[in-house]
Amino acid sequence: MHLGLLQCGATPEALDPVHGSYPALYGRLLGTGFEWTTWRVFDDEWPDGPGDAEGWLVSGSRHGAYEDHAWIAPLEALLRDIAASGRPLVGICFGHQIVAQALGGRVEKFGGGWSIGRRAYEIDGETWHLNAWHQDQVVVPPSGARTFAANDFTLHAGLAIGENILTLQPHPEFSPDYIADMIASREGGKEPQHLLDAARDALPLEVDNGRMGRRLAEFFREKARDAKEDA
Repeated sequence: MHLGLLQCGATPEALDPVHGSYPALYGRLLGTGFEWTTWRVFDDEWPDGPGDAEGWLVSGSRHGAYEDHAWIAPLEALLRDIAASGRPLVGICFGHQIVAQALGGRVEKFGGGWSIGRRAYEIDGETWHLNAWHQDQVVVPPSGARTFAANDFTLHAGLAIGENILTLQPHPEFSPDYIADMIASREGGKEPQHLLDAARDALPLEVDNGRMGRRLAEFFREKARDAKEDA
């Protein structure tokens, strides 16, 4: 299956030699059976349209969905076209936020501050643990969206929109080793030290990255099967 990655920002350069950038992170998350093409939309690289891939994934970013960047509006227009096309669309962190905003939701810098490191989420009635690194949140989902993942801090941590869109606020592509290196690189930065310390303390605990990766991979494969049956 051919997936298009809409890359909306760069990963920290210091971490890339060890962990790779977004294309490598998502490739490991979803596993085998996928071919990828990456468009760095934040560098003004664009596909011709939804038909350039069988499914789409929107990456994280250090930028805010509500910020004034020249590439935000055309990205939102492309996401609306993908949504209308029926092709499967997944958004992660910033991708979760920009998809929601493009389809009528609202994203804000959350007054409650940062969510960093391993967090528990209620996902369809079960408790999952995934790594987070964000301050912005979807505060109002698009009309008709179903919130399938949440906790007390992030009320809309996962959205199912229609039949072909899944979005997720946490980072299942961030392994504990990646989070450890993120913490080391952010010491003395804008993130509160007590949250970095708490995230470091939680590093030995298990996260459900593999489980979420399988869920997202199956979502793409299921939609591809549906498309073939409808053809």
